[in-house]
Amino acid sequence: MKKSLVVILASLLCTSAAVAVEGDAAAGKAKTASCAACHGADGNSPAPTFPKLAGQGERYLIKQIEDIKSGARPVPMMAGQVDNLSEQDIADIAAYYASKQGSTGQADPKLAEKGAAIYRGGIAERGIPACSGCHSPTGQGMAAAGFPALAGQYAEYTVAQLKAFRAAADGREGRSNDGEGKMMRTIAFEMSDSEIEAVASFIQGLHK
Repeated sequence: MKKSLVVILASLLCTSAAVAVEGDAAAGKAKTASCAACHGADGNSPAPTFPKLAGQGERYLIKQIEDIKSGARPVPMMAGQVDNLSEQDIADIAAYYASKQGSTGQADPKLAEKGAAIYRGGIAERGIPACSGCHSPTGQGMAAAGFPALAGQYAEYTVAQLKAFRAAADGREGRSNDGEGKMMRTIAFEMSDSEIEAVASFIQGLHK
């Protein structure tokens, strides 16, 4: 009986894996027409308040869209934008943005040294790990693991997200869709405003 149950469960898992939706970048281009106003036609947002999506990993993009759709990540400006997207739509949109090249920016020279030290080495005395451990030394992220690319991202947007994670960790309204491990909430909670601003500025100027 136990053996039969194991076989059935294994079969279901295999079936689930077999029907996983695969994104089509070409189809995704047409589906991102309404996204262009805020995120740019190629995923490079023209405004620092909106994130650059170009070059972002598909797994990460899919999770964020699904979280926004479900309400797990409240984003007022996205209200209603993803409500009618199907699983295939989401996969196609993610594939399109993942296929594009993200633009780079410049770090504030006054913050570069401090930001680089945090990004590459963390803050040992407070147990803050190096950002490069999950987001790679060049900020390209780890697509397979779902860790986002950061290189070239607007400093203003990164600051807002880190402060949102910090607020959620403090029991206030913020961002809490970083998983049960609370990795980003835990890290951001230990960071000061000046440290957040420095590492965000460094990230803006980071590139291969």
